[in-house]
Amino acid sequence: MSVKHALLALLEDAPRYGYELRAEFEERTGASWPLNVGQVYTTLSRLERDGLVEAGGTDAEGRSLYQLTEAGKVEVKGWFDTPVERAQAQRDELAIKLAVAVAVPSVDVGKVVQQQRSATMRALQGYRRQARSGAAEDLAAGLVLDRLVFAAEAEIRWLDHCESRLRRAAAQSTTSDPAEGGAR
Repeated sequence: MSVKHALLALLEDAPRYGYELRAEFEERTGASWPLNVGQVYTTLSRLERDGLVEAGGTDAEGRSLYQLTEAGKVEVKGWFDTPVERAQAQRDELAIKLAVAVAVPSVDVGKVVQQQRSATMRALQGYRRQARSGAAEDLAAGLVLDRLVFAAEAEIRWLDHCESRLRRAAAQSTTSDPAEGGAR
């Protein structure tokens, strides 16, 4: 997720100060991705260094406001006009954990899958409770919440698939001749 681009997009409406950007970001994303205010100010400093934002005066309380430059507006437009690239696989800690677990004889991979399924089910139930409580009434927050629900559902389906592959591999290894190097 590009915090840089999200902050630039939020500045499209009006100049804002860092904490205000943080609050707006969390509101728009349904607070599903909390931002550290320090990260916001560090990102704003880089954006200013790169000529994408500039100091735009202060508000009534004396807080420094940031506003988009023309280059910043071009950058935001480019971000919205460009699809999210899927060609390069993202690092997925769960996929890495399971890939390594199958190679470590002392690990009960089935248990790892079950623990993850339980955690993902709890998260999914939490997302669904949020949706029922009206957290998704705001369109932006609702879209993010929908994405989280779909991702959790997909992860559960993938874990079911992993469990099935593990069972098939175990069945193959018990029917293989150990001298032929059967699967673990």
